[in-house]
Amino acid sequence: MSSISLIDRIDAVLPQTQCTKCGYEGCRPYALAIANDGEAINRCPPGGQAGIQTLAALLHTPELPLDTHCGEHLPLLVAVIDELHCIGCTLCIQACPVDAIIGANKLMHTVLADQCTGCDLCVEPCPVDCISMEPAHKEWTPTLADAARQHHRQRQQRLDALHPESSSLAAKTLANKAPLSQAASIDTETRQQVIAAALARARARRQKQ
Repeated sequence: MSSISLIDRIDAVLPQTQCTKCGYEGCRPYALAIANDGEAINRCPPGGQAGIQTLAALLHTPELPLDTHCGEHLPLLVAVIDELHCIGCTLCIQACPVDAIIGANKLMHTVLADQCTGCDLCVEPCPVDCISMEPAHKEWTPTLADAARQHHRQRQQRLDALHPESSSLAAKTLANKAPLSQAASIDTETRQQVIAAALARARARRQKQ
């Protein structure tokens, strides 16, 4: 079995949530680390013990318990934005690895629930805590995983085309920030000023309702 085909086969087993809980920038980099560097097969919380079993069988290696330092295996969740409190900062859009959030600078954002992988990467960047993770009331299926892989690849191809000089996913994501987010990332004082202005606009909008 060639190294490339092994990476593909490992990647096909991984859930494609692109959550980075394994410590890598997505499922494909984790698959590459398993195939080429002997990385542990038990670092994927979304895949759970069933995923570890499949990887162990594929690689002819002993099954391991899930490494809970990476997280717990939980039922599928989906991101939900409290649209009344959204300030349109675009930070969640930049964080989403599968383009499951739509919106524009200073305009309300919303989550495409059918496309959301439940990775929760959008929650922490939100400056107004208006994103919550709610039960998806469905199982994560191979069909959904294939779609998520495709969405992630399309996003990466777009970022590669926009910023070929940036080598890492993090660098490309930061370089792809909208003007509001660029200002917020300069320094703490500027970030606080930008967020304060956005909050003021949000409060004014609510008072008119």
